[in-house]
Amino acid sequence: MTTQHQHTPGADQIRRAPKVLLHDHLDGGLRPGTIVDLARETGYENLPEADPDKLGIWFREAADSGSLERYLETFAHTCAVMQTREALVRVAAECAKDLAEDGVVYAEVRYAPEQHLEKGLTLEEVVEAVNEGFREGERRARESGHRIRVGALLTAMRHAARALEIAELANRYRDVGVVGFDIAGAEAGYPPTRHLDAFEYLKRENNHFTIHAGEAFGLPSIWQALQWCGADRLGHGVRIIDDIHVADDGSVKLGRLASYVRDKRIPLELCPSSNLQTGAADSYAEHPIGLLRRLHFRATVNTDNRLMSGTSMSREFEHLVEAFGYSLDDMQWFTVNAMKSAFIPFDERLAMINDVIKPGYAELKSQWLFQQTASTSGSVVEER
Repeated sequence: MTTQHQHTPGADQIRRAPKVLLHDHLDGGLRPGTIVDLARETGYENLPEADPDKLGIWFREAADSGSLERYLETFAHTCAVMQTREALVRVAAECAKDLAEDGVVYAEVRYAPEQHLEKGLTLEEVVEAVNEGFREGERRARESGHRIRVGALLTAMRHAARALEIAELANRYRDVGVVGFDIAGAEAGYPPTRHLDAFEYLKRENNHFTIHAGEAFGLPSIWQALQWCGADRLGHGVRIIDDIHVADDGSVKLGRLASYVRDKRIPLELCPSSNLQTGAADSYAEHPIGLLRRLHFRATVNTDNRLMSGTSMSREFEHLVEAFGYSLDDMQWFTVNAMKSAFIPFDERLAMINDVIKPGYAELKSQWLFQQTASTSGSVVEER
């Protein structure tokens, strides 16, 4: 008989399982209907589709097109409708509620304040509006029977020159909703070392930061993020696979950088669906997360851009369960990894693990076990 630990969860169990999300972009997760509403309210007339269903399809197809220009165009539309305080509050509130309804109990959602200044908001007003939206979304989630805690990561664009300014902003708001800092944007030609002043500042302030690295550019990006900049986590980091050699006999040899990442338990913010869109793998079954899981890297599962990838945390795990036969125990392993790697205090992370995540998975596994017992008992009765 299949044991409890070998049980492959179904879609409903995956949705109800507690999940932790570390890499999710606010401007990459809007509801299509919200984009249409905000475009009408703010006078934005450049949407490619006015029907929410068609617009959602357009975003996914544009992200899948293989054209970087068309992919980047998708964010031009979402950012364009996120230029007022009301819009930012609404988008952040809906983000928190959508994640909670998908079973996410803790999330760190990132955005670049510098991209929301076109209608006169200040950097501080952007941060305060998003924070207000997250708190409103948490409240709405509680009212509908879900619990979630959302922290903000402030992102600086790596092609711009405002990293230190944004790092200082993140530090000012670190005790009121902002949990850390990030840089994002094209890796090639814009190494993280261009922003060393920001990272040195954050280290002096004992603050946390992650860096988009190892998504497209490869090992040099990872090495610089870690050894020059001192990143706490790697945003994506999937190209660490380039420093791992699998021989024909199945034996595995890690290079020095890969060994360092594993030995130091550096978290990898892996985003399977997004990685497929950017060419990191040809299929979920070939995604490096399978090998990284077997080798016990600090791997985590994330959504990146839910709108562009047409995904959610539940869908990401559904793909991985189908590709690798993962069980609830595997899901719990990824989830605990993520919670251990969050940018909130240790005692709060531990409480989330012991009081929310582990009991949640134990309940799902016990429900399955009793269902199996009832099913087996019923079949025995029928045979008699």
